[in-house]
Amino acid sequence: MAQNENLAELSSAGVAVWLDDLSRDRIRSGNLQSLVDEHSVVGVTTNPTIFAAAISGSDSYDDQLHALAVRKVSVEEALRTVTAADVRDACDLLAPVAQRQPGDGRVSLEVAPGLAHDTDATAAEAAHLWWLVDRPNLFIKIPATEAGLPAITETIANGISVNVTLIFSLERYKAVMDAYLAGLEKRAAEGGSLEGIASVASFFVSRVDSEIDKRLDAAGADASLKGKAGIANAQLAYQAYEEVFSSDRWKALQAQGAVAQRPLWASTGVKNPEYSDTMYISELIAPGTVNTMPEKTLMAYADHGTPGTPVQKSYDDAAGVMQAVRDAGVDLDDVFRVLEEEGVQKFVDSWDELTDSVRTELEDKA
Repeated sequence: MAQNENLAELSSAGVAVWLDDLSRDRIRSGNLQSLVDEHSVVGVTTNPTIFAAAISGSDSYDDQLHALAVRKVSVEEALRTVTAADVRDACDLLAPVAQRQPGDGRVSLEVAPGLAHDTDATAAEAAHLWWLVDRPNLFIKIPATEAGLPAITETIANGISVNVTLIFSLERYKAVMDAYLAGLEKRAAEGGSLEGIASVASFFVSRVDSEIDKRLDAAGADASLKGKAGIANAQLAYQAYEEVFSSDRWKALQAQGAVAQRPLWASTGVKNPEYSDTMYISELIAPGTVNTMPEKTLMAYADHGTPGTPVQKSYDDAAGVMQAVRDAGVDLDDVFRVLEEEGVQKFVDSWDELTDSVRTELEDKA
């Protein structure tokens, strides 16, 4: 089937189109396959919020949950069994993509967000989820908290591919890239192969605008600054990516078979209805990137998306935007601290909701 022209053009520009959603209904109905066939989708990301909505809103999980209830498994085991099954099936569906486009065809599964500040527990669960799903095109999502950074290094060193999530600041992004390279170096030093290991770094966009816009309003700043910081921050992240993955340190690893950790633009659904619904795609087009989109945003770009200024031509303007935001009185360090704390808490809340949904289903089917 023919691919949508706008999304095909985006892919040709070096942007991998991933869907930020997954459910058993989406897999079984053929919807996910049609997005691959017709809308250039080459990957899938999930999070606790996505699974909470999927399980609570469908009867497709009933038979499996009934079987788990009969076996009297714990809520935690049932939750992981159910989510791992969806991720495994999605990995199988996307396996042909992974074969022809190494690095794509990936599906992400997140460690329990309550472990975000526990290095050892995060690394241990990452290893367990990798074993549980047992697919080479899996990504384990680990949050980019301070405790998450050494867990990323350890997980990569163990040969497990990682999607680093909840990145908001350039400083933390640089630390994430360092953690990835350190993991590759550790694995190589221990005699392990670097072949097949991949990673993406999920840099959040729209949430940055939501928080900074609020502070700009409170400061009485020029309204023309609103809705610009999220994109500018991401554009500068790509500049940092180019610097790190052209360094001698990286080239030494590349010579041993390593592949670069790609920037992934996350939180690309527009939250302010006054903004263009495709802005977080149009203005973040650059080679070697991933853009993971909610279906609504994906379809909006398919319908009327147009490329904006290439990221590599935006660095000076982006730096100017971020300086203007600082000059307006916005404490960016505090912005990024708040966003990380809120991001972890939102996923914890969704995880609790997901746990409650699974518990209720197990009790009903016991």
